Amino acid sequence: MKEQLGVVRTNCIDCLDRTNVTQSMIGRKMLELQLRRIGVFGAEETIRSHPNFDERYKILWANHGDDVSIQYSGTPALKGDFVRYGHRTAQGVLKDGWSSLRRYYLNNFADGTKQDAIDLLQGHYIVAVNRDMAPVPQKGGLEAVANFPVALAVVLLSFWFATMSMKQAGSDYKHKHLFFSLLWTGICVGVAALVRANGRIFCNRPRLHKPRG
Repeated sequence: MKEQLGVVRTNCIDCLDRTNVTQSMIGRKMLELQLRRIGVFGAEETIRSHPNFDERYKILWANHGDDVSIQYSGTPALKGDFVRYGHRTAQGVLKDGWSSLRRYYLNNFADGTKQDAIDLLQGHYIVAVNRDMAPVPQKGGLEAVANFPVALAVVLLSFWFATMSMKQAGSDYKHKHLFFSLLWTGICVGVAALVRANGRIFCNRPRLHKPRG
C-alpha cells in the first residue's frame, strides 16, 4: 500500500487537445513508477524499453482522447499525431485544420440540440408536466425560416451563377448576362449580409437549461 502524496491539477474546462498531450506524459510517468513498485519493471526500465508496449500505450491513449473529444466537440482530438507518434506530422496538421473547421460549424449550428440532451441526462433540466406539456409557442418572422445550411447553399449558388454570368457577359457583351450577373451578386451579398446581421437567429442554441449568470 502506498500513500498518495500529491495531485496534478488540470486547469482546463474540456481536457482535450493540448491538455490530453500533457496528461499522456503524466500518465506515462506514473505507469512506469507503478510498474517498478510492483516489480514488473527494473529500477531503470521504462516503457520506451519495450517498443510493442510503447506503441500500444500511445494508441490506447490517443483513441481514448478521440472518443472523449468526439463526445464533447464532435471531432477527434487535435494533436493526436503527437500522442500516437511522439511528433507532429503533415497529415496530422491537415487533419487538425479540418477538425477545427468542423468544430466551428458544429459549435454554432448543431450543438444546441446535443447540449439539450446532455442537460436532460445530467439532470440540469428536470421535465415538469405543467410546464413542458404546454403548447410550444411558434417561432415568428425570420427565426421561423432561418436555416444556415440553406443560406450557405444560396450564397454559394448565387456566387457561382454570378461568376458564370460575368464570364458570359465578358465574352459576347450581352446586357442580359450583365443583368443576371448583378442580380446573382446582389442575392449573394444580400443573403450573406442577412446572416451576418442576424447570426444568433441562425445558430442552433440550447433551449432547455439556461445557466445562471
